[in-house]
Amino acid sequence: MSIGILLVTHPGIGETLLKNACNLLGACPLRVHCMDIPLESDAEDQLQAVLQAARDLDDGKGVLILTDAFGATPSNIACQLTGKMQANVVSGLNLPMLIRVFNYANDDLPALTHKAADGGMRGIQVSHASECDA
Repeated sequence: MSIGILLVTHPGIGETLLKNACNLLGACPLRVHCMDIPLESDAEDQLQAVLQAARDLDDGKGVLILTDAFGATPSNIACQLTGKMQANVVSGLNLPMLIRVFNYANDDLPALTHKAADGGMRGIQVSHASECDA
């Protein structure tokens, strides 16, 4: 048994990041499902679909939900799930975050949640021209 990973994002973002992360690692070590939330969709209908997807992923250890932008509809929908099941949400999904989650696939939900946030933050770096010259 392992943590299920649910990517709840604006259209195309989750699938693209998942494909790239799995290609870089050579495999996908966790059960992952992507849910696109179109801008014009009904939030209540989407909530039910996301809840069902999360329940399908949960084998008893919980679900880590990764969203692209805090405060946007995908994130707002995901946050509603935390009161309905064992789930944590981390917003700001990026490639380093997803790779970090996959590298710690055996962690429990609290530890994996922390690794996701840490990986996402550490993946953001500011480089100036003098630092990028080879």
